[in-house]
Amino acid sequence: MNNRPVRTGLLGGSFNPAHRGHRAISLFAMEALGLDEIWWMVSPGNPLKAGASDMASLKARLASARKMSRRSRIRATAIESQLGTRYTVDTLSKLRKRHPRREFIWIMGADNLANFHRWHRWRDIARQMPIAVIARPGYDGGAITAPAMAWFGHRVRPRDQASDWTRWSMPALVQLRFRPDPRSATALRRGDPDWSLDYADAIVRDAVTRQVLA
Repeated sequence: MNNRPVRTGLLGGSFNPAHRGHRAISLFAMEALGLDEIWWMVSPGNPLKAGASDMASLKARLASARKMSRRSRIRATAIESQLGTRYTVDTLSKLRKRHPRREFIWIMGADNLANFHRWHRWRDIARQMPIAVIARPGYDGGAITAPAMAWFGHRVRPRDQASDWTRWSMPALVQLRFRPDPRSATALRRGDPDWSLDYADAIVRDAVTRQVLA
């Protein structure tokens, strides 16, 4: 019997809506990091995007994420809303306690690294689990010069050691670079502002907790 912990990547976001760009970077990250699966953490509300007028309902965004993650080892979840947490640092703490047989790594785009120093208790996030940063066109410069990147300093790991992340001591960060993907949720909303209506009558089950979202 294999008693190895399940190597799980966590990719947070609004997924407003989920699209093929999310899927592409997730599959690349899964291979580079040697992951068993990736959880798409569909956020009930990003504190840094409070008041966004074009934010679809959590149900619609989870439904779009579930559809986009079909036939893969990606599991779309709204578990943050069930944990009752507002900030990523608290969500990760509760996840680690709830799933002690999993090893987690936080995955985010270079655009998020550029603003990471604005996240609530961001240093504590970095002390909880390793972080993998996915390059994104137009954001790499801001990520490299970001205050958080300066704080990580020599804790940035070589890219060819990415699959060894379970053995790293925290904080630790690795930058992953894949072929650029220009797709964005913003462009999709511009082309179809009523996309969420497709899921108005859908029955949406959380892929991690198995609960049905009302």
